[in-house]
Amino acid sequence: MENPNNRQCKLACLGLRVAATILLLLSPTAATPAASRGGHDTGLHSNYLVIVRTPYEYDQNLYKNVSSWHASLLASVCDTAKQALAADPASVSRLIYSYRSVVNGFSARMTPEEVARMSKMDWFLRALPEQTYHLLTTRTPQMLGLMGGGRGTGGVWNTSNMGEGIIIGILDDGIYAGHPSFDEGGMKPPPAKWKGRCDFNKTVCNNKLIGARSYFESAKWKWKGLRDPVLPISEGQHGTHTSSTAAGAFAPNASVFGNGLGTATGMAPRAHIAFYQVCYEEKGCDRDDILAAVEDAIEDGVDILSLSLGNEDAVDFSDDPVSLGGYTAIMNGVFICAAAGNTGPSPGTLVNEAPWLLSVGASTTDRRFLATVKLGGGVELDGESLNDPNTTVGELRPLVRDVGDGTCASESVLIAQNVTGKIIVCEAGGAVTTAKAKVVKRAGAAGMIVVTPQVFGPVVIPRPHVLPTVQVPYATGQKIKAYIQSSRKRNATATFVFKGTTFSTPQSPMVAPFSSRGPNRLSHGILKPDIIGPGVNVIAGVPSIEDVELAPNAVVPRFDIKSGTSMAAPHLSGIAALIKNAHPTWSPAAIKSALMTTAETTDNLRKPIADVDGRPASFYAVGAGHVNPQRAMDPGLVYNMTAKDYVPYLCGLNYTDQKVNTIIYPEPQVSCAKMPKLEQDDLNYPSITAILDRPPFSVTANRSVTNVGAASSTYAVEVDVPASVKVEVNPPKLTFKALDEILNYVVTVKSTSGRAPAGTIEGQLKWVSGKYVVRSPILVTPAGSATTGAGSQRPRQP
Repeated sequence: MENPNNRQCKLACLGLRVAATILLLLSPTAATPAASRGGHDTGLHSNYLVIVRTPYEYDQNLYKNVSSWHASLLASVCDTAKQALAADPASVSRLIYSYRSVVNGFSARMTPEEVARMSKMDWFLRALPEQTYHLLTTRTPQMLGLMGGGRGTGGVWNTSNMGEGIIIGILDDGIYAGHPSFDEGGMKPPPAKWKGRCDFNKTVCNNKLIGARSYFESAKWKWKGLRDPVLPISEGQHGTHTSSTAAGAFAPNASVFGNGLGTATGMAPRAHIAFYQVCYEEKGCDRDDILAAVEDAIEDGVDILSLSLGNEDAVDFSDDPVSLGGYTAIMNGVFICAAAGNTGPSPGTLVNEAPWLLSVGASTTDRRFLATVKLGGGVELDGESLNDPNTTVGELRPLVRDVGDGTCASESVLIAQNVTGKIIVCEAGGAVTTAKAKVVKRAGAAGMIVVTPQVFGPVVIPRPHVLPTVQVPYATGQKIKAYIQSSRKRNATATFVFKGTTFSTPQSPMVAPFSSRGPNRLSHGILKPDIIGPGVNVIAGVPSIEDVELAPNAVVPRFDIKSGTSMAAPHLSGIAALIKNAHPTWSPAAIKSALMTTAETTDNLRKPIADVDGRPASFYAVGAGHVNPQRAMDPGLVYNMTAKDYVPYLCGLNYTDQKVNTIIYPEPQVSCAKMPKLEQDDLNYPSITAILDRPPFSVTANRSVTNVGAASSTYAVEVDVPASVKVEVNPPKLTFKALDEILNYVVTVKSTSGRAPAGTIEGQLKWVSGKYVVRSPILVTPAGSATTGAGSQRPRQP
């Protein structure tokens, strides 16, 4: 008979609550674990993700489900005694989540001593300390040709029924359910497969927003002061914006203080939204909550998962919840789209690098919110502003610079300088621009010019401010400062002219300066990002605009502009939903291939897509190129894969059996020693990376393509590479006789000099048949190369 005290000890350890988990992409910040001491425990409790072996048949017979087995494992090492409950009721909650499919294990609160004791158990494999992830933060339907026009030749919405019946799962920081973007007008009920729930009251969820769940069990232990909200879901800025971008309904008269006025809509306006809150304002997103949400979302029946969150550290695929959950997603036929990160333009800054994810970088759009700075000498210089176009500052006013550190961060310095009634020039740095504006206004200034950092090049990201403000590129700022310097004796003056929305952007799209760049730190032989999409100055829904003072009784603005790869990812998620509607049997890999092989490599001037320095952007910035939805709907050929096809690739990365089995769970366990390993360049990926790191500096890459275009068709290969490499393709022609037929080819990449390349080399391979052009980037790199640098060589442009 079990000792009653031991039984109580087990009960004290548990407090089991099983739930699902999802993530958002933020910039990572360190999290301080909340101290929680339970009874006689002397160590600090922290959250751990515990990976365990597969249960034996004995375990399966003894316990009714995996959750009760996990509970028993945790109880076997628990120190909390029966009498501890009276002194510390919180000690009951030790088991946080028991996972069913995303990983073979559970998350729990334990002391280091308990983890050490657990490590000696035969069922124990690994214990991972807690991790924090962060969010990465309507013109685009027209720009992308969804409704006809644009760069496409027809409307994707016509052929995809606007994504009707597709369920997009969004993992973010909260959603404002009453927003007009989530109106259910014209929406059909969700498909019968939907098994999710809505934790709002029944009058809030509808046929558009069909599900809403909050994941909080791990986060509440990590961050002091974080309380379970009165409503299960908070009204998140970020989550409302990403959800409405992916699948928002048609919302007329949307604007930001009169700028961008029009009908706002998401990429897939008839798709359903299932929302999973895993992030919390100014805190982040807890790994274990994310895993739980992903697991639930898959079981709920989502078709697409959109994650605008990540960890800037290069986390092993077997430790990363996005990678782990993403693999489980593709096993279940769920397409997963993730933001690539916001720490560019430095190289090697990507997040979410696993090849089964679509990793999305950010680009600019063709829209500007134009404002002109008119200098006293008659010169007019353009910038951008979200001030109402009817705003005016009147006649010329004195123009000055901050005599402090230039950032307009010190109100006392500005008051002493006497900026009353003047326009002041402020450098980037210090507080965010909206905070600067408040300081400047209190000091008495009539207007503000903010100079964008040099690294942003011509890209300006305007924000609403409490006083008339124009944000200008760095080069323009230098001209304004030179004018002030040259006018010292006769006093510099300026005024503003707010011109509103314009589509006269000189060159678009460009790569966003903040968009994270490759190479892929975890798998250098797989090119990342995969693709870029609109992520700069995107107008979408919010609960209200932050940091703006509204007049009494003013209507609360429900749309705002945000920028980040967080905004680019839901664009691609929504477009993936359109493809899924048009091709319901396509696998996640086929959808991903369609997006990548049809991507644009040129801008509106038919020049190579540029980086912010004006030079052609590298593959480490654009991946395959900029999304073209019209072409992606009918790609001709696709590079298809199943989840199992990634297993030899993982073995080829020299992952241990334990790590491989952690990733592929709940698939049967494998032994890498008993199966052939697959080199990275042989993974059937839509891009090709050749690492020439040893003599004879030649590699071969094997590929298979599936015909999804014309049943009877012949494709001829075209290769475009610099003279420093030679690329051979065998066979040079592929003749298909039926739909879904699969043909193979081999690519051989050689260094013509017989030596390793001095830097990265970029080229392309295209299979061409009539209207179909199926393009794959070719990236040639020496081993360990981490930058494109000045040594890069580029092919002639097509």
